[in-house]
Amino acid sequence: MPETRFRKPEDMVPLPWDRLACHLRERGFRLSDQAPPRQFAGGMGNLNFLIELDGAPAVLRRPPLGPIPPGANDMKREHRVLSGLWQRFPLAPRAFFYCPDGEVIGAHFLIMEYREGTAVAGATLPEALAGDPDAARRLTTMLVEILADLHAVDPESVGLGALGRPVGFLDRAIEGWAKRAMIATDDAPGTVLLAVRDWLRANRVPDGPAALVHNDYKLDNLLLDAETLTRPVAIVDWDQATRADALFDLATLLSYWTEDGDPRAMHDLAQMPTTQPGALTRTEAAALYARLSGRDLSDFGFHRVLAMYKLGVVFVQLHAQYRRGTVTDPRYAPFARIGNGILEFAHAVAHGEAS
Repeated sequence: MPETRFRKPEDMVPLPWDRLACHLRERGFRLSDQAPPRQFAGGMGNLNFLIELDGAPAVLRRPPLGPIPPGANDMKREHRVLSGLWQRFPLAPRAFFYCPDGEVIGAHFLIMEYREGTAVAGATLPEALAGDPDAARRLTTMLVEILADLHAVDPESVGLGALGRPVGFLDRAIEGWAKRAMIATDDAPGTVLLAVRDWLRANRVPDGPAALVHNDYKLDNLLLDAETLTRPVAIVDWDQATRADALFDLATLLSYWTEDGDPRAMHDLAQMPTTQPGALTRTEAAALYARLSGRDLSDFGFHRVLAMYKLGVVFVQLHAQYRRGTVTDPRYAPFARIGNGILEFAHAVAHGEAS
């Protein structure tokens, strides 16, 4: 297990492990004191710890420190989804335990199955795949195929037929992210932010057929087998999952999908190696999804702009935390520029000046 996957012990966010052990013991679980918890290093959101529960590795997930926007980092939702989805969708890890009591470790949390795997992150292929001319196409094709498989799962069959509120999801997304944008900017929001919001309001489309959606599906949330990086092992980070218009999941994936001719902000995202030779383009990815899922993409331009609007606001929101001193991680410093650049790109897509 590569050491770079974990924070150094001295850099771990401290948790009251003795209190947790006592809480779990009272509920029939045993937290090992022979395998010290380790905090995973990746991500900027939820805090993830590798623990040993009842003699087997497991993952404890809790929200990040500080104030949390309403509905964000929802461990209860994630536990609900992962308690049943694994039965029909093998890439979903199984959740074992949820604790709503914030007094135990400082926030509500869940414990879920651990899957041994490696996440591919960044704009370049990992060294293990660098000499493989088919790697980028294989990875990008796999991403789309898995998404279509997820959307084919009947929510009723995994006890999630009442999850979320699919009717009105798209409208609520517009207004919810508009509200977050106003909070994040502190003062008058930028012109492009308002322009994209107004375009979305003026060009609303009806919600499409509901499906189980991940809501933050991208390559670094897909774990691959560590040896070959060719076989999917698990999808992680389900705290935003719901039932909604499936095309928003596709649009979310494509909002991270950078191409050579894209503006600087998209390249600064450096999320996925989609500029590597052989990778599917966004158009090819959307066409493959349409063929696999049988869904109509005639209104997909709206979903694409909405997903980019959300992503731009997320970056503006993250930079606001940095500006206010809530976080001091230097990675947050350029996020306002990146967020506004994504919003400008969304505006261009909305008006047919980019795709």
